[in-house]
Amino acid sequence: MNSNDTFRPAAHPHDDADSGITPGGTTGAFRDVLAKDHARRGKPPLHFADMTVDEREERAKELGMPRFRVKQLANHYYGRFDADAADFTDLPAALREPVQEAFFPILIDEVTRQVADDGQTIKTLWNLFDGSKIESVLMRYPNRTTLCISSQVGCGMGCPFCATGQLGLTRNMSTGEILEQVRIAAGMMARGEVAGGPGRLSNVVFMGMGEPMGNYRAIVSAVRQIGAMPPDGFGISTRNITVSTVGVVPGIRRLAQEGLPVRLAVSLHAPNDDLRDELVPMNRRFNVDQVLDAAHDYYLASKRRVSIEYALMRGINDQEVHARQLANKLNHYGDNWAHVNPIPLNPIEGSKWTASKPEDEARFLEILHDAGITATLRDTRGQDIDGACGQLAAKTIDMTMPQRS
Repeated sequence: MNSNDTFRPAAHPHDDADSGITPGGTTGAFRDVLAKDHARRGKPPLHFADMTVDEREERAKELGMPRFRVKQLANHYYGRFDADAADFTDLPAALREPVQEAFFPILIDEVTRQVADDGQTIKTLWNLFDGSKIESVLMRYPNRTTLCISSQVGCGMGCPFCATGQLGLTRNMSTGEILEQVRIAAGMMARGEVAGGPGRLSNVVFMGMGEPMGNYRAIVSAVRQIGAMPPDGFGISTRNITVSTVGVVPGIRRLAQEGLPVRLAVSLHAPNDDLRDELVPMNRRFNVDQVLDAAHDYYLASKRRVSIEYALMRGINDQEVHARQLANKLNHYGDNWAHVNPIPLNPIEGSKWTASKPEDEARFLEILHDAGITATLRDTRGQDIDGACGQLAAKTIDMTMPQRS
């Protein structure tokens, strides 16, 4: 491992693993882009999902509740997707309000909801305890339902073609804030509130706002609770969870040691350092070869093929030379370890970056296939409501106008 790859959260309370600063993201060739209110961030209220079992039992004891009540609460939260203690009829009426305050503070509150794709794509804007805004996108397909969730308020990676990257980083989200997105979506599916009738949330992707590896402890805790069976978690297969990164190598290497069979998605977007330095500023700290080395090691450790995300931008990274460079980089490792997802760029307001021509997309895919690379052009759900990849900007919608953020 390169000495720069060592994962060492800083000791200062504003620069530790809870701050949102990525390892090394305050010095050197790359620095996190911080929002103007980053320094004023606070911590959200402690939630049931943030607590260990011991902490839950200790809090229950403070309320005069026996330990078995904690398992009842877990069954409501994870098994029935319910966090409203007023509905917990198996609790004594006198306990319901204290339980609500002690275990289930409201962490995310719906501001607006936009619907596309005949009701099967839903983008929700959420308000957090400190007035911050984040977004999640629920997408129903014939054979699965996927929720794209946020892990940070804003993003510090500064990728110029991404709406979230233009916001800068305000703060990390808590495990509870992350999991509330999952609980609410799973409940919507179970109750038949999404077009197509009752169903089940089957997939979760950490591809919303933020760099997941910049909030490592919270996302690993969330993954464990998403994947565990009730009453310990939501029972969504860990194999159906995807964690994305722009290439924070220490996070990739640390995740490989967790024993969690999640899929890793690397937002590569360029096959050489000169171009990637411009498109993905983190490349100035961890270059293409370092990122791909870590990703391939993740494949060896997890036995899960890595997804290589590649936003195709007209005349920038979508030419034949780029496809060949990408194929050569991936084939260097000599095994079928990666699945490339070329993504037609979703334009953002005021950006010079635009989508590739269809013929260039087709030629890019053809070159990859000819080189033996597995590649699939990615579906761009929710583009008309700015809910597609790279478009999440947590804008408040004027509800007197047509719903388009």
